[in-house]
Amino acid sequence: MDDLAWETLDTDIDYACPGFDVRRDEVRFPDGETDGFHYVDEPPAVVVLPLTPDGDVVVIDEWRQAVGRVNRGIPAGTMEAEDGDAESAGEGEAATTDAIERAAARELAEETGYEADAFERLTTVEPTNGMANAVHHHVLATGCEPTAERELDHNESIAVETVPYDDLLAAVVDDELRDGRAVTAVLWYELLHR
Repeated sequence: MDDLAWETLDTDIDYACPGFDVRRDEVRFPDGETDGFHYVDEPPAVVVLPLTPDGDVVVIDEWRQAVGRVNRGIPAGTMEAEDGDAESAGEGEAATTDAIERAAARELAEETGYEADAFERLTTVEPTNGMANAVHHHVLATGCEPTAERELDHNESIAVETVPYDDLLAAVVDDELRDGRAVTAVLWYELLHR
């Protein structure tokens, strides 16, 4: 596979904003040619599939400016320094289970006001590795109860409700659930638990 690898000669951030940067790498291709390559550079994130003791799913409806509509999904967000090894989690090293669980618990509480009894890793994916270095750690949260205070970021418009799991699964199958992170979590839950 080494004959497919690109060599990074230089790297710099062309544009920085809250949440991500746009990075430009100067690269040498296997044939010796060089060029620039831009991609979105963002910290690793957690995606939480929260189940109540009754087996319902805690879902969020959130305005998504990029697509111009309210989008149904599940809690998700960037791993932060307070979670532990967030900085290394997207740079070729695996985040520890403890750091992922701390981030999942924080995001679940902040976005929904729910807390979980237990967490379990479902999968880790690179959802758009042709244009971003994003790493998403998908986590199952069980025993979720509304016992926390919500702490939304200034740019989050989120409504919370619970829905039967089978209704959310049907939304995936019927092409109604558009959020790729939520779809991935539901499908992995199906593969591992049902």
